[in-house]
Amino acid sequence: MENARISQWLILLVCALLLLISEASYVPITIVQNAVAKGAVCLDGSPPAYHFDRGFGSGINNWLVAFEGGGWCNNVTTCLARKTNRLGSSKQMAKLIAFSGILNNREMFNPDFYNWNRIKVRYCDGSSFTGDVEAVNPVTKLHFRGGRIFNAVMEDLLAKGMKNARNAIISGCSAGGLTSVLHCDRFRALLPRGARVKCLSDAGYFINGKDVLGEQHIEQYFSQVVATHGSARNLPQSCTSRLSPRLCFFPQYLVSRITTPIFFVNAAYDSWQIKNILAPGVADPEGHWHSCKLDINNCSPDQLDLMQGFRTEFLRAITVLGNSSSKGMFIDSCYAHCQTEMQETWLRSDSPELKKTTIAKAVADWFYERRPFHQIDCPYPCNPTCHNRVFDPQDDHPGV
Repeated sequence: MENARISQWLILLVCALLLLISEASYVPITIVQNAVAKGAVCLDGSPPAYHFDRGFGSGINNWLVAFEGGGWCNNVTTCLARKTNRLGSSKQMAKLIAFSGILNNREMFNPDFYNWNRIKVRYCDGSSFTGDVEAVNPVTKLHFRGGRIFNAVMEDLLAKGMKNARNAIISGCSAGGLTSVLHCDRFRALLPRGARVKCLSDAGYFINGKDVLGEQHIEQYFSQVVATHGSARNLPQSCTSRLSPRLCFFPQYLVSRITTPIFFVNAAYDSWQIKNILAPGVADPEGHWHSCKLDINNCSPDQLDLMQGFRTEFLRAITVLGNSSSKGMFIDSCYAHCQTEMQETWLRSDSPELKKTTIAKAVADWFYERRPFHQIDCPYPCNPTCHNRVFDPQDDHPGV
């Protein structure tokens, strides 16, 4: 009897593992060696990289270029800390990574984009691909060249067939989602005039909000990022011609001037923004928010009130999108961060929904102009389909 029970558990375990494996494919790394001669290098001077799963069938001329996220570095100290890991060096990057969600190559998991050319651009510059400082400090040997990496990767992909694109999307998550906003119109300008080209930002709508002490810590932080990386020249001129470059890292100040269609997938209670904009470590030195930031179920009534206030501030910041059908949004009330590249939140039987619509269907309907999508969820905890993040205590670090 005991052996039979163990056998049943082993069968269930194997089935569960097979399901997880089937929900993702693994794609090898491509190192862009010729980028080095152009000065387009990671923080440590190594060449940039991406993972490329070629399209097939009817998707052979369709391109999805997703930019990896991973925060930013705002000074020499924080950038040096990245030189020894994948966020600052292609030497430290995994040779294979999983493609799931919008990058999945199986129709059942990604019905509208599964057979496209799907690319994941690795993030190793710390500036959302905006930096461009010619000088290299002989002591630190740090290279601030994110803007050049963007250009070099685009040149490489254009030569590999993207110049013939009929449909194309630039996307990304977190700092990569901000990349897709900052480079949206630039990406469109690279592709054929007759192509359908749009932008998708996942968890990239960072707002210029105040922390629990009433300070605008995130604005100061982004100001340091821009100064350290020399980002001003690679930020949208439609913004820098009107405002200080530090403000042009916030989508709320530039999306109204973006001419390319763009879609935002974001949680109104974005877990990264709650942890780093509303309640960063510098505003909570005694750690009152520690447990709440790990799991929203641990938040006190007073903390939830402040989070509801953050949601109100977020929704006010995103109203600049207006109601144009060219600008779409899926703003749920989950405690989450990045939802398009995880199968469980992109498209599965239990994925988050707004108006009985998954993120996958909302994005695809908007892209193919089957119907516009412009939905904002009711306040937490109203949505039972949410996948609220629960963080391991070791993951609770200041981040900014």
